[in-house]
Amino acid sequence: MTARITPIPSPYPQPAADLFTRITPPGSEPLKLFRTMARSPRVLERMFAGALLDPGPLPLRDRELMILRTCARCGAEYEWGVHAAFFSRRAGLSPDELAATCEETVGPAWNPRDALILRLADALHRHATAGEDLWQLLAKEFSDVQLLELLALAGYYHAISFIANASGVEAEEGAPRFPTGMRMAQ
Repeated sequence: MTARITPIPSPYPQPAADLFTRITPPGSEPLKLFRTMARSPRVLERMFAGALLDPGPLPLRDRELMILRTCARCGAEYEWGVHAAFFSRRAGLSPDELAATCEETVGPAWNPRDALILRLADALHRHATAGEDLWQLLAKEFSDVQLLELLALAGYYHAISFIANASGVEAEEGAPRFPTGMRMAQ
């Protein structure tokens, strides 16, 4: 895909330069998504004010499963690839599990906790809610604080997916692509 909104070039204007310094490893370029969002300093600032990548009430694995599945459901290959590249290994996801975040169904290989997260992501994407049966299972496994975090992650990464997809953010160099034959976005 060709970028519909081009990322800002270096040198970066303030306050984007300050934000990029805080979030980008030394010697690295800011991600294309961030440089695209910087075309609107207000959007960039507000999106980072709501960022949920800090240590929160969920283990890293839970957080990344929700993000990866949400991005896959939205067909957001750019953001799925960024999270696959930067977080999947640290989150303890095997290559097969990473690929399975893009499958149309929640297969039997997932442990019960992981399967609940994937099912919640699917339900939120399809219906913008979770049915009562699913909610009861979730409530037995997760605290209210964790459930709110999962819901917020799904919403936040829908917004990120919309931005990345509609503005045509091009893949980061070295970021994984969706598995061959992936048909998730619907």
